Amino acid sequence: MIISQTPYRVSFAGGGTDLPAFYREDFGAVFSVTIARHIYVTVHGRFTDDIRVAYSKMEVVEDARHLKHELAREAIHMLGLPPRLEITTIGDVPGGTGMGSSSTATVGLLHALHAFKGEICSRNQLAEEACRVEIDHLGKPIGKQDQYAAAFGGLNYIRFNPDETVDVEPVPVRAGLLTELEDRVLLMYTAQQRSADGILKQQSEGTADKRTVLTKMRDLADAMRQSLAGSGDLAEFASLLHEGWELKRSLGFGITNPQIDQWYQEARRVGAEGGKLLGAGGGGFLLLMAPPDRHEAIRAALGRPRELPFKIDRSGSRIIFVSDQH
Repeated sequence: MIISQTPYRVSFAGGGTDLPAFYREDFGAVFSVTIARHIYVTVHGRFTDDIRVAYSKMEVVEDARHLKHELAREAIHMLGLPPRLEITTIGDVPGGTGMGSSSTATVGLLHALHAFKGEICSRNQLAEEACRVEIDHLGKPIGKQDQYAAAFGGLNYIRFNPDETVDVEPVPVRAGLLTELEDRVLLMYTAQQRSADGILKQQSEGTADKRTVLTKMRDLADAMRQSLAGSGDLAEFASLLHEGWELKRSLGFGITNPQIDQWYQEARRVGAEGGKLLGAGGGGFLLLMAPPDRHEAIRAALGRPRELPFKIDRSGSRIIFVSDQH
């Protein structure tokens, strides 16, 4: 049996510039971090000549081509694995909440399948293969940031080049800064789940009209990197986060709605210095930054929604269990 553990990501700035419609004309860039909430994938051999995949549903098929779970179907086919295989996925966070769950699952699945075959692969290989599964094979209208964030882990500036190469640059910060960042961030669940694919498809199709705004969003990713790597002033970082959210809202594409706008305005009124809705938009988690002594006022103003603790994962996708009994 093999078990992989792969973190979800929180994107601070630059989302949308990782789409080919943007970075193929100029480079794109995002600034993101992975958090200590994970997707776990187990892969185990079966005695019978079939494939069992358990997720929110359960499938048993004799041929991977018949799987309805498209990520498992494509990953098994790409790696050339025969039947007699059992796969289970478990996530700490629901899908459709803006944390890159689909790509996180894809990276974790590929990592576990490679380990099951006795293969060691680099983080870059994992990310590239996940992009191949989701974008090339399945035709999803998504970008590349989630796959690279999940594979590499930590706090990174990720650059997407016109020649399709991707550079992942870990951001060095002063001692204690990441703990201070953890202490200032709130992740509030809006109780609204959505598929990012539709929003990203509209965003990709509208890239030409919104290129000026997207370029500013890309440049904010670098400004955030410089802010944390330089002064480490978290109030300044929160201000950049607010600037990025205002830019993202201006894109339209169903990114926000009246409830989310009201929550953000109320949070700002009682002490939040900045924030954004995670992911492509439309629902999921609202990230807010504020001094710790303002957190209780923010919780009260928003009606005490469900929260997710914000703790940073520094490791990326990893294999946490290996048994010789396949």
